[in-house]
Amino acid sequence: MRAQGFGRIVNCSSVLGLVPMRWRGAYVATKFAMEGLTDVLRLEMADTPVRVVLIEPGPVTSKIRANSIPHFERWIDWKASARAEEYRGLLHRLYDAKGPDRFELPASAVTAKLLRALESANPAPRYFVTTPTYLMNAARRLLPGRALDRLLRMG
Repeated sequence: MRAQGFGRIVNCSSVLGLVPMRWRGAYVATKFAMEGLTDVLRLEMADTPVRVVLIEPGPVTSKIRANSIPHFERWIDWKASARAEEYRGLLHRLYDAKGPDRFELPASAVTAKLLRALESANPAPRYFVTTPTYLMNAARRLLPGRALDRLLRMG
């Protein structure tokens, strides 16, 4: 990018990089880290012709749950956990394929935002994709911390 005199770095985060959800700590931590890294890189590259952008997808049709099962089964001893009942109540989300979630969009929605981020002469710092990313971005900015926590606990 330095050699050609311009460039674009696009990172992909998640609605869980904007706000946390219970029982998803490791995933949330990686997405919060991606958000921070992208923001810092954007600031550090501001005086160069390299633009840094973040895509915020939210619920998108994918195999994330199916791909998570082997890792969950290997690393989470939920039956021995002090929170076994909470885990039991969540297992259906991992194992039961019941069709798309509410607000879920196809991967093509992410592609459309990616193209905007790549083709824009002056890209926005963030591109939200699904309704939950727009809503959670607003909620984290407008609600006091305890009110946001109550909203997130409702799940």
